[in-house]
Amino acid sequence: MSSLTRREAVERARLVAVRSYVIEMDLTAADSFTSRTVVEFSCTEPGAESFAELKGAQTAHVTLNGADVPVVDGRVKLAGLAAENRLEARFTARYSPSGEGILRFVDPEDGQTYLYGQAPLDDAQRMFVCFDQPDLKAPMTLTVHAPGEWTVRGNAAVARRDGGRWEFAQTPPLSTYLFSFIAGPWHRLEREHDGIALGLLCRRSLAAGLDADADALFAATAAAFDRYHELFGVRYPFGKYDQAFVPGFAGGAVENPALVNYREEFLFRAGATDSDRHRRFVVMAHEMAHMWFGNLVTLRWWDDVWLNEAFAELMGWRVAGETGRHPAAAADFAIWRERWGYLADERPSTHPVAPDDIADAAVAFQNFDGISYAKGAAALRQLAVHLGDEVFLSGLREYFRRYRFGNAALTDFLAVIGDAAGRDLTGWAELWLRSTGANTLRPLPARAAGGPAGLTVEQSGRPLRPHRLTVSAFASDGSVLRVPFTIDAAATTVPGIAAAPAGTVLLLNDGDDTYAKVRFDPFSRAALPAVLPDLEDPLARAVIWASVMDAVRDGGEIPPSEFLALLVAALPAERQEGIFEEVLTFARESLAQRGLIPFGPLAEVCTAALAAAAPGSGRQLATARALAGVAGVPLLRSWLGDDAPEGLVIDADLRWSLLLRLAALGSADPDEIAAEERRDPSSTGAERAAACRAAFPSAEAKAAAWEALVHDSNPRLAIANAEAFWQAGQEALTDGYAERYFTDVPAMLEGRYLPAALKVVRFAFPVYSPRALASADALLRTDLDPLLRREIADGADELRRWS
Repeated sequence: MSSLTRREAVERARLVAVRSYVIEMDLTAADSFTSRTVVEFSCTEPGAESFAELKGAQTAHVTLNGADVPVVDGRVKLAGLAAENRLEARFTARYSPSGEGILRFVDPEDGQTYLYGQAPLDDAQRMFVCFDQPDLKAPMTLTVHAPGEWTVRGNAAVARRDGGRWEFAQTPPLSTYLFSFIAGPWHRLEREHDGIALGLLCRRSLAAGLDADADALFAATAAAFDRYHELFGVRYPFGKYDQAFVPGFAGGAVENPALVNYREEFLFRAGATDSDRHRRFVVMAHEMAHMWFGNLVTLRWWDDVWLNEAFAELMGWRVAGETGRHPAAAADFAIWRERWGYLADERPSTHPVAPDDIADAAVAFQNFDGISYAKGAAALRQLAVHLGDEVFLSGLREYFRRYRFGNAALTDFLAVIGDAAGRDLTGWAELWLRSTGANTLRPLPARAAGGPAGLTVEQSGRPLRPHRLTVSAFASDGSVLRVPFTIDAAATTVPGIAAAPAGTVLLLNDGDDTYAKVRFDPFSRAALPAVLPDLEDPLARAVIWASVMDAVRDGGEIPPSEFLALLVAALPAERQEGIFEEVLTFARESLAQRGLIPFGPLAEVCTAALAAAAPGSGRQLATARALAGVAGVPLLRSWLGDDAPEGLVIDADLRWSLLLRLAALGSADPDEIAAEERRDPSSTGAERAAACRAAFPSAEAKAAAWEALVHDSNPRLAIANAEAFWQAGQEALTDGYAERYFTDVPAMLEGRYLPAALKVVRFAFPVYSPRALASADALLRTDLDPLLRREIADGADELRRWS
């Protein structure tokens, strides 16, 4: 079936206005469901032709104004439209094993069945006949038939319940991609806050974990609602607010109005670090922000994905910090999410934050990336700094008022915020939203005997942009000098730096107020090992580490050996778990796995940090997890043998991490992995066992893992195999697969939920095999699927960067 094009969507929106959807679903059969839909809609040109969508039906009967109409290749042909029309469809379809439409999951622990609906971007048509595009919003009324002992939840509150029949209230106008429901024997907890009915749901086998975490989750939800109401001046518009932890979910979370779905990993079944809880809150706040950005006001077409995602990203991190739920949120954003944006902006697949060339819904999937989320959020933060926060927020409040339950595009947003600021923002948008790439800012200090005598900042990259930021001088004695200034040219002189003493680190963009890569002068680089361990500000440390990692990655401007020396000197003293985790992950995945630095010093750094952590603390658990990824066999075996440091609980998740490292080292055989899977018979256990088998250095294990990542219909298992397949020191076993990848990669997309399939393609790329470059380049010269072309071009670019 062809994907809906932008041209088709514009023409259909010109003709059609949808009045309402009435949807009735029968979920009582074991392997399929039945859907009956009535769509009321008008047409501006009676007699015209258009179409609706219905995908994946086994049997279907569709009528328009009482007359039968055909369904051809997923499209319902609508000819001779009247001014007012009634479209009716009844169809049956199988449940999805992979994530699009209605997913059916059977709990391996107790055999219970759970269902939930996933509509993005164009999968609502797998559940009901519809005009599946974001700017044809309409109220929806849902009725569900299911076993009487089940719980069913949807985008609105239950209006009436009669045994196995649930009738839901009519929703406000919604885009089709936001339709969702869940059905099954869910474990459910309920509270109320500020007049909003709150619900938490998970499958029954995870009930103990939800019960233990419920107070924290409800409190976090309440805090986020309170802050959003203060910031936006518009109350939550969708009545009740359920949050469900759903099994088999290939994404992270999805913002369905009144029914947010999260992957189950956010419901901690074992120990959790402060970083785990902080980042979970950010995700919760992100999805809640979508209730305004995306659900109340929705993009008109997929070229404005950023209008949903960049705003939710920005506000999620902001609210995490302002509610006190994540005191170092700004630092975590800089080291983790914003760095994701910089990496995406360097790849062949980079694109403007707000592109104007999204031809169809299939292409739109590619732009749910570090540009639309992280770079977009950084650009919006820069705009708020530039205009002033109150001006920015007043513009957002007017934006919500003007487009309430409607749709908007970039031009609409710019007009509203521009009116609030009293200025034309077209030029700003051209520089920050319509162009690609990040500028690089480089300090060029003139050194005198006592320290810097003056500072010039050089800006490179095109286009040159204005940057309002702070340059700070951090001295080894703990003193700090901060100078705010604006860069608006290729070279800008910064006043007021002459007083900085010797042994000073000059940090551009202290405070992370602009989106730009920054570098260090040679004197600052030499001072970093002495200054960084004692630097108090976590955001400054995050910006420094992110800049150092980028300089290592970007052509080896800082050599791996110098990075390792800084890591040994400063990382054991790092107080923020998020910073510690990201720096060590870079060291392990980007450098040690490629043989650019040894694993031993990484284990020593983790051991030192672990020794300094309080027994039983989240910090102890965080460093133990990090150590599990780099340690040698003796330590791993001692911990699995219950000889762990005081206070450290070797829970199921940590046991799997230890076993994965042992498997990669060839010291955990298939029997031991199978025994651990019997000990943890959960779906998570199955995924972790698959990763361990994929990491094991035997021809049989690699062959089985490859078969699974190419063909397994379970997306989570396929992803687990792909993530663990390539391991350092196993080149003799895996070099053949580096060539085979380029033959098998089209099959990795077949029959799979597209976001999950793209993850498999990405993780399975032979990123540690330089020999794969020639094959990648040869495939890129062929007529290749655009989605595969993007993933392979990015993988080849990463491989070339380190070769």
